Amino acid sequence: MSPLMIGVLIVIATVIVLGTGIPVAFGLGLVAIGFLVAFEGLDALDVVADVFFGGIAEFSLVSIPMFIVMGAAVASSPAGKDLYAALDRWLHRVPGGLIISNIGACSIFAALSGSSPATCAAIGKMGIPEMRQRGYPEGLATGAIAAGGTLGILIPPSITMIVYGIATETSIGRLFLAGIMPGLMLTTLFMMWSLYTAKRHGYKFGDMTQKFSLREKLEVLPRVLPFFAIIVGVLFVLYGGVATPSEAAGVGAFLVLILVAIIYKVWQPKKIWTIISDSMRESVMILMIIATSALFSYALSSLFVTQSVAQFIVEMDVNRWGLMAMINVFLLVAGFFLPPVAVILMTAPILLPIIVESGFDPYWFAVVFTINMEIGLITPPVGLNLYVINGIAPDISLPTILKGALPFMLCMILGIVLLCIFPDIVTWLPNVMMGPAIN
Repeated sequence: MSPLMIGVLIVIATVIVLGTGIPVAFGLGLVAIGFLVAFEGLDALDVVADVFFGGIAEFSLVSIPMFIVMGAAVASSPAGKDLYAALDRWLHRVPGGLIISNIGACSIFAALSGSSPATCAAIGKMGIPEMRQRGYPEGLATGAIAAGGTLGILIPPSITMIVYGIATETSIGRLFLAGIMPGLMLTTLFMMWSLYTAKRHGYKFGDMTQKFSLREKLEVLPRVLPFFAIIVGVLFVLYGGVATPSEAAGVGAFLVLILVAIIYKVWQPKKIWTIISDSMRESVMILMIIATSALFSYALSSLFVTQSVAQFIVEMDVNRWGLMAMINVFLLVAGFFLPPVAVILMTAPILLPIIVESGFDPYWFAVVFTINMEIGLITPPVGLNLYVINGIAPDISLPTILKGALPFMLCMILGIVLLCIFPDIVTWLPNVMMGPAIN
């Protein structure tokens, strides 16, 4: 049997196995071991343990549980409520200030927590009822929060970017820088669409009845600004060469725990244990996916599937933009069914050499890749953010939420198009801060 045919069988088997609802890590491991044994015999099992543990034998992986602890601490505190309140008090007199506040709060909280579902839950619990009370369309209120929550996997510090950097052996610090400008661009596109559609539906941006004194505006800032300072500090030590990503993540997690203990009195052992146990559960899940993805990649390589697919793509008679279009469609469909971490670990090592050979910047591709994964977070059947929003506002039907999120998916596609036309949106800041990349 040819390697390409084996590859087709592996894809079919993976879809069937994951479709049963089995955890992604176990599904990938089961498929990998099954095909290795089927085509190479029982002797192939001799390397399974080494490959599995080799997949997580990276010092840089320490940064993942540390950033997860950082996010869990923020998510377990009223930080999201204070962030939302601060933006609402300062922007309430701006036309459309409430919708801007919600999307802005989503982008900032997503960067703090690194979790899309946590962002949707934290900001949505406050923002959706408030927007509905002020007359915003239900689809817009829910769609804006669902889309805003996805920004956490693009705006640094991003766990998804860390996983991409480890999988492709690219600079994590440079990936963080590459995500800043596109993240701001998407945030702006979301805000522009929200203001336009609210006005088109007849919403009047004239509700100035609620007023906040300067004291009320200032009193919430001391509870919010320290978290901003930690984000800025983490990024500064990374780009200043002061610390590695793992060291910066560890210090950041420690400082966030101190802040939530001091500001929000989250110091009881039970609450601290909840943060640690939740972080441990999510960290183990991600690390298991990384380990079994290494085994999955080994199986593809050992059966010559990776090499054959790469050769097939290279020999296709299409220009590089046609190739990029096909890759984007593939990533988009993959994101419909699999979580971002799994898609990155399974496909990035195969696609990156082809991308570089075609003349594309690997860091630019990382951002395009990530935006495709963002779309998957608000797209059925797996679209996790849609179900989180439906849990917050159960009286709003899932089709209404999906309809409200659809324009934001189109905003993300527009963002990809803009990045294709103006790649400097991604590469300018990393080149200025760190010099040109050596591919």
